[in-house]
Amino acid sequence: MMTKEDPKRPLLVLENISKAYTGVVALCNVSITVMAGEVLALIGENGAGKSTLMKILGGVVQPSSGHIIIDDVRCDGFSVTESQSAGIAFVHQELNVFDNLDVAANMFLGREIRKGFLRLLDVKAMRAAAEPLLRRVGATFEADTPVAALSLAERQLLEIAKALSIKARIIIMDEPTSSLTLSETKTLMSVVASLKAEGIAVIYISHRLSEIEECADRVFALRDGKAAGELYRTEIHHDAMIRMMIGRDLHSLYSPPSRPAGRPILSLKAVRTRARPRALVDFDIHDGEILGMAGLVGAGRTELGEAIFGIDAIVEGQITLAGKPFRAASPHDAIQAGVYLVPEDRKRTGLVLEAAICENICLADLAAVSRNGLVSQSAVKARAEDQRIKLGIRTTDVMRRTAELSGGNQQKVVLGKWLSMRPALVIFDEPTRGIDVASKAEIYRLMRALTNAGVGVLMISSDMEEVIGVSDRIVVLREGEIAGSLSRPEFSEHNILKLAVGAN
Repeated sequence: MMTKEDPKRPLLVLENISKAYTGVVALCNVSITVMAGEVLALIGENGAGKSTLMKILGGVVQPSSGHIIIDDVRCDGFSVTESQSAGIAFVHQELNVFDNLDVAANMFLGREIRKGFLRLLDVKAMRAAAEPLLRRVGATFEADTPVAALSLAERQLLEIAKALSIKARIIIMDEPTSSLTLSETKTLMSVVASLKAEGIAVIYISHRLSEIEECADRVFALRDGKAAGELYRTEIHHDAMIRMMIGRDLHSLYSPPSRPAGRPILSLKAVRTRARPRALVDFDIHDGEILGMAGLVGAGRTELGEAIFGIDAIVEGQITLAGKPFRAASPHDAIQAGVYLVPEDRKRTGLVLEAAICENICLADLAAVSRNGLVSQSAVKARAEDQRIKLGIRTTDVMRRTAELSGGNQQKVVLGKWLSMRPALVIFDEPTRGIDVASKAEIYRLMRALTNAGVGVLMISSDMEEVIGVSDRIVVLREGEIAGSLSRPEFSEHNILKLAVGAN
């Protein structure tokens, strides 16, 4: 076991840290103290400077000015090796594990235990060393388990155990629950509490403010690259955090429709998909409503959305779009009919990150920006500029690489691609995953504007606050089938979970 750090002595001090790039100040005189055995939540909108600060801590980026003090030693910055040697470890949102190796091999990657004259891998010793670390984080899988067989939550526990294997004193968790179920999130909260009890500091970065209320001892907010304030345990609540992040209060998530729901835009009757051939699905999406789709991870929500969009096959049943038969054999068919998908993983399947913003916005409808069979660059730029203004995409140049935008602005680019066309139905799959609260509010306003214009909106979300706060009506999927429907007066976490798990 590691010996506990002195809880009265700071583990780490960031002193007046600034970072400037050409024409951009990412951080300006930010000072933070990290104490042993505390959970320090770092909050801020996308683009507030959180990533830059963490890169400085990890030794990936050097500060322009300021100092880092660790173990009473002051330095101008870290290298990656120095950061690791200081006991700083990261658990990233995109987990850095290798499917083709087992758990122990991943845990000791680059620090393998070797034996003998030939310095061969000592697999037995690595697995023996890994086992107590896995038990320490509450993992139930073994050190010889192939990583390919682990769930996302189990891979996260592996990353935390890996941090402990390098004797980490500060573990930085970046959006650790963005893809976890409720039960997996509870497990992670228990692990965070146990790390804290051992004197390990946790820097917890999340847009899910309810989790921060649950686990944080202290909250530090960044806004526009500057310190926006701190909250201590008794002061930590949802509204106070939002005020620090964006400098104002946010209104309620729910914005009522401008008129009552009208005719069904999309109707599914006795539909079976290739992904869930035994499950029958029946539901309608009405003109003027946001239909929320809830359910446990693995219930088949994403698969159903992809089948409607033509990514997966529908093998049986009837679908009508605006009263006419509809069956998309491919995404091209869906797009031609005005059925669009904002996918769960925008970086992998929603955008070409290395392409320009304007190219992404026009990619699905090149014919509209072409002249005599050739793409017109002036038309591409004009269309993208129109969407930049309408959606409030925070950039001055639509020729900029999409990868350089924040998560919220990348999501607006995905929306701009579809809204520049002729939507009849838009399927939003996890529309605000990894997006800050102010950008979330903007996305919700855009969704409501769509329904007010007569477009159907299906919102698939694992975020209970989002489903309850934004939807006009909720359907709950269980094992590929609709377990029930809830009107707004019936909305509650209890009612949704009761349908999701099949409880009486």
